[in-house]
Amino acid sequence: MNLDSSPIAAIATAAGRGGIGVVRASGRDLAALTAALFPNAVFKPRHATYIDFTAADGSVIDQGIAMAFTGPHSYTGEDVLELQGHGGPVVLQMLLARVLEAGATCGLRLAEPGEFTRRAYLNDKLDLAQAEAVADLIDASTEAAAKSASQSLSGAFSKTIHTLVEQTIDLRMLVEATLDFPEEEIDFLDKSDARGQLAVIIGSLDKVFTQAAQGALLREGLNVVLVGQPNVGKSSLLNALAGADVAIVTPIAGTTRDKVSETIQIEGIPLHIIDTAGIRTIDDAVDQVERIGIARTWGEVGKADVILHLLDASYGPTAADEHIVAALPAGVPVLRIWNKIDLSGHQPAVDAAPDAINVYLSAHEHLGIDLLRAELLRIAGWQQTGESLFLARERHLIALRAARGHLAAAADHAARTDQSLDLFAEELRLAQAQLSSITGAFSSDDLLGVIFGRFCIGK
Repeated sequence: MNLDSSPIAAIATAAGRGGIGVVRASGRDLAALTAALFPNAVFKPRHATYIDFTAADGSVIDQGIAMAFTGPHSYTGEDVLELQGHGGPVVLQMLLARVLEAGATCGLRLAEPGEFTRRAYLNDKLDLAQAEAVADLIDASTEAAAKSASQSLSGAFSKTIHTLVEQTIDLRMLVEATLDFPEEEIDFLDKSDARGQLAVIIGSLDKVFTQAAQGALLREGLNVVLVGQPNVGKSSLLNALAGADVAIVTPIAGTTRDKVSETIQIEGIPLHIIDTAGIRTIDDAVDQVERIGIARTWGEVGKADVILHLLDASYGPTAADEHIVAALPAGVPVLRIWNKIDLSGHQPAVDAAPDAINVYLSAHEHLGIDLLRAELLRIAGWQQTGESLFLARERHLIALRAARGHLAAAADHAARTDQSLDLFAEELRLAQAQLSSITGAFSSDDLLGVIFGRFCIGK
């Protein structure tokens, strides 16, 4: 991503047709661009003006609203010009081309992915966690995820992290000040209650980590893969979980030849459920299409967070089922789903056997589906804490874990009889750096490039 401060422009609304489309430009001074586009117009900052959007030859491209924002009172912290016209893709491309043409003399260029938000971050309009929340809010797949992303965008997550940083800095300053007076070290930990202050920080961090880890579930969800022999009811289970007929169900074995995906939500957690082709040996497959489907099934299994292994409760396990069990990857949670209990006489139940969790249900009759949903939440680690959640990313969790490790090491030094205050202070410094990286106080340009490069253009 370019780091230059040239003025930039892009279509800021989603691709496709819509009632309204927006072309946005941002730069340190857009007076020349505005004059070239609208020679006879005078815009009052932050006020909408209905106006013709014209080409260089004076012909009208569209009619719409122009709004000018003077930096730093704008999203990016720079001067911003927004043209709101009709949302047809051809019209917006014509309007963008005209803006780029008019701004050529002042170096205006097409914005790169995430560059508007990156400028907002660099101009202190947002911190890094808030900037990431912009993309998370756009990508939210459930209402709960959207609410958590909105909370992070408002600064709630950042404020919590800042509080932890400030508490760590206060304790660190106290420790480092004591290092200048060695004769005071003996009584320092007791007089200042340094151990108690550290315990409070650790307790607060643990609470934040729980909220962030739960929020990460809302953001990422789980990849749930259904596997089993042909005609054990995988497609019926997908339909039962989705609450709609998203997969074709017939009595004919091998109906599903390729994966069928559906995203559902349970208590706000997105579950990306993948129904796969029935597994049998390649020799038993009836044609090349089925063989390819089976191969793709194992490919999806390799990417699963949770595997639902379906078996037919009406006739019990078979040798083929045991072959499937033996081939499942180690380390991935597996629920053994005994389907068709309406034919076997079993009751809906969850049985925690030594080698697996067994769930007895009927996808066709919708019996025991709630038990399966509860087991999926348990595996996900979902807890109804009643606390607000932060839509955290993996890098946030890594930083929080690392900070927790440094604080634990500081506590170990504080517990030693020789009171290694220099090591205590160093662990506090390292914890502070990890926490500060979440909001971007210590972030490399490489990290920023990765984060903002995943945004869409115009954001």
